[in-house]
Amino acid sequence: MKENSVQKKDELESCFEFIIELEKLKAIERRTKPLGLDRYENSAEHSWQVSLLALTMAKFANRKIEVERVIKMLLVHEFGEIDADDTFFFDSAGRENAKSKEAEGVKRILAMLPQEKADEFWELWHEFENGDSPEALYARAIDRVMPMLQNLYNNKQSWTENGITKEQILTKTAYISKGSAEIWDRIAEKVNQAFEE
Repeated sequence: MKENSVQKKDELESCFEFIIELEKLKAIERRTKPLGLDRYENSAEHSWQVSLLALTMAKFANRKIEVERVIKMLLVHEFGEIDADDTFFFDSAGRENAKSKEAEGVKRILAMLPQEKADEFWELWHEFENGDSPEALYARAIDRVMPMLQNLYNNKQSWTENGITKEQILTKTAYISKGSAEIWDRIAEKVNQAFEE
């Protein structure tokens, strides 16, 4: 009985250590600014908001999905940025270089957790990265939709600041349709309208 109590205490401490490590996501700056603010958002804010977006728009997924699994993926997929930093979506070379550093960061952070929970999160992270389930395809789509919405409702802020063209946006984000054709059609329409104005 005493051994079980000690083990639970150790597991609790591991979870505390893990969640405090994730505080560092609040310092990872992204390229988009929250609407009405003059600062850039951080990765923790992005994770929270994209999770709510996924929950809100789940009925638009191409296939029936387990929404809780999607939200877990969206919360887990940013962990690696603590070690690798956020790489701008349109920086293809930078994103390729950051992949292995992100994976190592995720491994480092998950090592703080009890093995069962670490294994669950590692599986979710890989599923998201590989896009090999309906949930992962939807999660990847929603992860991209959020910064697009921010740009569309914030005068194309990060697109303008970084010289991103309409063609680049539509080409690099077309994969949204694999998670939700309906969302993609509407977002593409809004991008076209934004660049016509």
